[in-house]
Amino acid sequence: MNRLELCDISKKYKNKPALDGVSLTLDTGIYGLLGPNGAGKSTLMNIITGSLRPGGGTVKWNGEDVRTLGAAYRSLLGYAPQRQGLYDAFSGRRFLAYMAALKGIPKKEMGGEIDRVLSYVNMGAAADRAIGTYSGGMRQRILIAQAILGDPKLIVLDEPTAGLDPKERVRIRRRISALAGDKTILLSTHVVSDIESIAKEIVLIRAGRIVDHGSVEELCRRYGVSGLEDVYMQLFGEEETDGPADTL
Repeated sequence: MNRLELCDISKKYKNKPALDGVSLTLDTGIYGLLGPNGAGKSTLMNIITGSLRPGGGTVKWNGEDVRTLGAAYRSLLGYAPQRQGLYDAFSGRRFLAYMAALKGIPKKEMGGEIDRVLSYVNMGAAADRAIGTYSGGMRQRILIAQAILGDPKLIVLDEPTAGLDPKERVRIRRRISALAGDKTILLSTHVVSDIESIAKEIVLIRAGRIVDHGSVEELCRRYGVSGLEDVYMQLFGEEETDGPADTL
């Protein structure tokens, strides 16, 4: 079984706390990281993926510090960041080949693996078009495709549906849901509907601190409400639930 542990994670920007003593354990399944813009979601994800060093605390995978694991940890990690520069002149297939090379996927396996992830996100027909011609939803699907190259055990998706129309949100949510099984998936969002129906557990974060976590059913029972949106409103009030993506 997978086990990702966040042990007292902290981070400051110009003396302003972005994360303050975050501790959490994730095993296999889909976890939704939910909070208003500026809550610290992106900072936490960047620390989990090694893109950012924490000011304090430790990230562990199956009991070992990920800094000690190094390349072994990176090899089992798939990450779709909130904002990733895509090479508009590249075709989707060429971009995936580039990412597969960075992940160390052997050349003899690369073609089959690229075909697999393209099929998974239903992008085979557009694979040889320039990324610059893609719609927002297609670009998001290519980002998800590169995140699942190499069949990673830990997948981190930061605002994967940001800026998409409702139909595209539903399509991408279904694709993410279908990934669950032997993987740990952490999906950050400030849109309740993105995770309410697919997450094993919801982690609610505000001002760099986890304020509660549990299944949707547990949270609704705890707060005496019928849906996750109502839980959100009780905890965060009128704080923004949609709009520009989280920058902390």
